[in-house]
Amino acid sequence: MRVALTGANGFLGGYVLEALRHRGIDTVLLGRTRPANHSYGAFIQVDLLEAPDFPRLIQTASATHLLHLAWFAEHGAFWTSPLNLRWVEATNRLVEAFCEAGGRGVVAAGTCAEYDWSQGTCREDSTPLNPSSLYGTAKDAARRLSTAICRLHQVPCAWGRVFQPYGFGEDARRLIPSLIEAFLNKHPPFPVNTQTLRDFLHASDVSEGFLTLLEAGADGAYNISSGEPVALAQVIREVAQLLGTDPDLMLRVAAQRPEEPHLLLGENHKLLSLGWQPQLTLRKGLEQTVRAATGAQ
Repeated sequence: MRVALTGANGFLGGYVLEALRHRGIDTVLLGRTRPANHSYGAFIQVDLLEAPDFPRLIQTASATHLLHLAWFAEHGAFWTSPLNLRWVEATNRLVEAFCEAGGRGVVAAGTCAEYDWSQGTCREDSTPLNPSSLYGTAKDAARRLSTAICRLHQVPCAWGRVFQPYGFGEDARRLIPSLIEAFLNKHPPFPVNTQTLRDFLHASDVSEGFLTLLEAGADGAYNISSGEPVALAQVIREVAQLLGTDPDLMLRVAAQRPEEPHLLLGENHKLLSLGWQPQLTLRKGLEQTVRAATGAQ
């Protein structure tokens, strides 16, 4: 197996690259720059949005499998960015070239934003796909087209819908890094809808989910999720306890946001059936994240 990996510079991409290295899987990275903190794998410099010669790129990569994570992911901006539309085109041209060259399997990163969030619990085979954002719509379009392309070439295509990943290295403006900085008095407390329930999964377990799909030759949509709802108030208390501070610093500025779904949870039975199991509880994952963020031993 030789894997062509896109998005290695992203938050999840770094964890996926480390999982590939740990398994000793031959890897070639496709991207604008090689990850600064990781030397594993061959590297081909390419900007996938600049309409490269995709057949030549795939020929040069000489990979048996494609693991496609790259997408526009700037915090906040990704929901409405027109770059989502360009990534649909780039994704499907990449998949098409890969399949035409005789590729044996595709795994790509989807998102929980493809679902109708009013359903609460999201199940791959029954929950309606009714995205409310350009981002979710573009991801769903990329999935539909990639799946159709792969079927034409009889290549399995696994689409991993990620829910609430967290871990060291994620954007500092996301919830858990922001909580850590607030409890360390690096910025003021901010309002959180404390009673909402979300599905958190450490990035290392997310990466193992993608590798499970890859190694199983899986086909179809899979939720990469913990399957366990957690109130944001619990996350606040856990982070505060790990930092030895008072959770009321954040809890007292709790906010109600009726436009947000009360519950957003991914059922993960399909992924579990392939032998994948999360290795980190929320507590253990937060311990690792806080320790890395604070430089504690």
